[in-house]
Amino acid sequence: MKNVVKLTQDGLNALKAELCELRDVKRPRLVDRLANARSQGDLSENSDYQSAKEELEFLDGRIDELEEVIKKADVSSAGKTDGVDLGTKVTVKVNGNKTIFNIVGEWEADPVNKKISHESPLGKALFGKKIGDSVEVEAPAGKIEYEIVAIE
Repeated sequence: MKNVVKLTQDGLNALKAELCELRDVKRPRLVDRLANARSQGDLSENSDYQSAKEELEFLDGRIDELEEVIKKADVSSAGKTDGVDLGTKVTVKVNGNKTIFNIVGEWEADPVNKKISHESPLGKALFGKKIGDSVEVEAPAGKIEYEIVAIE
């Protein structure tokens, strides 16, 4: 099952919500805009028609992409093990400071908000580890050591 996309339930819900918004709200508006632009006559010089057509093609591509990801989704629920797993919150100590990371699927990753993919270097290093374990991760600034202090 190489084509499986690992997600948390929250991540799957967010992708489904985005798909609904695109398919049920934005796409119909774009189709109306395209029809309106088409009715204005000469399409070769109609920039609104060209713009709407390009936006619709992009939107359809994103809809297809989301449908495929949702179809291949494997929802993981945390709590199956006492170690770091998809969907867990991990508190780590780095250089004396505590930081909390959420381990999520790669489609959900948002490093700015401390949501890291289980496929990222740090995610891979933490995966399966338990409280008290330490991991070392290669970063641009050099090796960084993380000590796991809590898992939720």
